[in-house]
Amino acid sequence: MFNVSTRRKFIRPASFMATASVAALLTACGGGTGTAQYSIDSSGNLTSAKATTTMANGSTQTTSVTSAPAASSGGTSTTTTTGTTSTTPSTTGASAASSSSTTPSVNAGTNSGTPASTSSPVATNTASGSTSNLIPFGQTGSYTLTFNDEFDTFNKAKWNDAIWYETSNATKNYTVSNGTLKIWPQRDASGKFFNRTIDTDGKYYQTYGFFEIEAKLPIGKGTWPAFWLFNHIGARRPEIDIMEAYAGGGPNSGWSDANLHPTAYAPTVWIDAGKLAGTKTILTPDLSAAFHKYAVKWEAGKQTFYFDGKQVYTLNVAMPDPMYIMLDLWFGSASGQPDNTTPVGIGNSYEVNYVRAWKIN
Repeated sequence: MFNVSTRRKFIRPASFMATASVAALLTACGGGTGTAQYSIDSSGNLTSAKATTTMANGSTQTTSVTSAPAASSGGTSTTTTTGTTSTTPSTTGASAASSSSTTPSVNAGTNSGTPASTSSPVATNTASGSTSNLIPFGQTGSYTLTFNDEFDTFNKAKWNDAIWYETSNATKNYTVSNGTLKIWPQRDASGKFFNRTIDTDGKYYQTYGFFEIEAKLPIGKGTWPAFWLFNHIGARRPEIDIMEAYAGGGPNSGWSDANLHPTAYAPTVWIDAGKLAGTKTILTPDLSAAFHKYAVKWEAGKQTFYFDGKQVYTLNVAMPDPMYIMLDLWFGSASGQPDNTTPVGIGNSYEVNYVRAWKIN
């Protein structure tokens, strides 16, 4: 059992230019109240921002910007901070107070498919530029962004909404709204809870690299959210589970608290179906209370897993197959079966702020 505790908190004021840019971004969205998520480098310069504003008529509008400030010595590190401000169309100046803080606490089918070759780089363009200047959280070195989704819309060119051996359930239990992908527990027309898989099968594959999401997990009996790399190649099923959590195991399972909030997850690697290479249970804070970053650095003979930028598990194993990205909310396994106590609806979502992948240069 991995059992290391660390706690780190820092507050770093953003530069005036960064705060002014974020305020201006909200103003550009129009009158109303909104939230801004933004990243600053070690010098306090704004590197990217995304604002969502609720308009006076109740509608919402999202705008994104990115910049590439000159790198300071020692490299660049980014931190995401969310703030709330009010704007009106007549605002001409910018006035905002901001800070950034992170508080990671780690105790610590049946069909066959042949993947296409690794896809060409895919980078989402925002309103005023590319996000290709992003680097993995907490990392140094040289990376090239090959895939990302910041979830302004649900992009069907990137994502499927069912795993390859199933058809998509007609009951809607996912959406993109307010800058995040949301998947929630829901009963279908037959009255049963059903699995939902969002993946890039047939659309994006990669061998090796750095893969990262920022997400908040649902609660309740039976819930089983996960972030995988996977493929179905003939009869083989190579799989890297970057994060899978089980809220429904109950307080005695070590996976959740008495109220079935997820408090642990497990990075796991399968060389093939039924052929386990390794796994580690990571004890955490309540994963439904806030967003956390889950990531893997996948190299030719090694995988290194990260939680909020902190290394939590390393496994030496060769996994040379191209894989695609999976985000899913399933039910069962160590989480048990959902029942009438399991909260349903969008308010209990597996909520993903972004998905990003890089090649290691």
